[in-house]
Amino acid sequence: MTQEEEKLKTAYLNCIGGISGDMLLGALVDAGVPLEQLDGALQTLNVGGFSLSARAERRGGVSGLLVTVGLDGPDDGRFQVSDFIRIVEDSSLGPRIVERACSVFRRLGEAEARVHNVSVEDVQLHELGSLDTLVDVVGAVVGLDLLDVEQLYCSTLPSGSGLVKSAHGLLPAPSPATLALFAMSGAPVGPPPRGIRDAGEMVTPTGAAIATTLSTFRQPVMTVERVGYGLGSRNPESYPNMLALWVGEETAGSKVTDLILIETNIDDMSAELLAYVQERLFDLGARDVWFAPIQMKKNRPATMLCALMPAELESTAVDLVMKETTTLGVRVRPVSRHEAERQILEIETSLGPVRVKVKRLGGRAVSVSPEYEECRRIAMARAMPLQDVYRRVQAEAGDRLLGA
Repeated sequence: MTQEEEKLKTAYLNCIGGISGDMLLGALVDAGVPLEQLDGALQTLNVGGFSLSARAERRGGVSGLLVTVGLDGPDDGRFQVSDFIRIVEDSSLGPRIVERACSVFRRLGEAEARVHNVSVEDVQLHELGSLDTLVDVVGAVVGLDLLDVEQLYCSTLPSGSGLVKSAHGLLPAPSPATLALFAMSGAPVGPPPRGIRDAGEMVTPTGAAIATTLSTFRQPVMTVERVGYGLGSRNPESYPNMLALWVGEETAGSKVTDLILIETNIDDMSAELLAYVQERLFDLGARDVWFAPIQMKKNRPATMLCALMPAELESTAVDLVMKETTTLGVRVRPVSRHEAERQILEIETSLGPVRVKVKRLGGRAVSVSPEYEECRRIAMARAMPLQDVYRRVQAEAGDRLLGA
């Protein structure tokens, strides 16, 4: 009998010296993302004029990688949020990468709009409207995808201190845009290391947009398979200016997962169109999507669309539902899901080897379910009724595994 415990590919951002786009790229490459493969994916954006390079350096007593975005000419901040989104959507990158990258850009635009008290459409990004920002955001999303990361977590973000230079003149650290991203997301923020009075900018707006959009702010219980260290350009004596990326697995069982539930009522869409929306939500990262029949005003029959999503995908998921359905509004509320431990086991039965899913509570097997495709294969090969195959496998698996 072979055993395969179902686990979730997980990464954790330990923001020792804060987080920026370049630091995250360095951590991803140091954790195993091939630089050439990352650069190749970014070239599909079809904007040209940049290249990636990496060199090993030390910050404090730790070695890591400093990744630099080299530009062929001046980076004049010519892009706006809509430009970033258009470039990504027009690329050949996969739909999940496109959705996540665009959600980061939207979050960044919302923060700038809040700071300047204008609409998102009227936001001028200035320094953030650069090719470097485009590469940092898309590169971070691509790198996480290349590592097969399904769930991203992040530590408390250090506030930084002192002043930073900008196109607007001197700004406090954290900058107003970074602080707006903290406020919008409810991210936990702490003081600089050891109370350093002039730590400078430790979290950039780009780093804050990536972290607050894609990650959940807590440290998971996980097995660590590899660690990457991304270095900041500064090398202060008072703290190691680096970002650590832990990559490993989180057991998908015996834990409470924080999710959001998105709901909306629809009475004027065909079943085919609703099925398409379901597929898009699953592609985005939904844990589950389902439909429920309801009655609306004047007893009109309708459908309630429900999607269980990771909290960091809220804005992207809502935007998808608003674009792909006829609804005028959606309901969103936080939910917690208690998840049992699950195992996939292959057992020998009178019908041959079959994979089954075992549910465990407190380490004890309480139910077993044959995998549908396995039973279907046997039924077709032996010309047996599928329900007979299912019953026999379930009975034999239960006798062997339940209570173990």
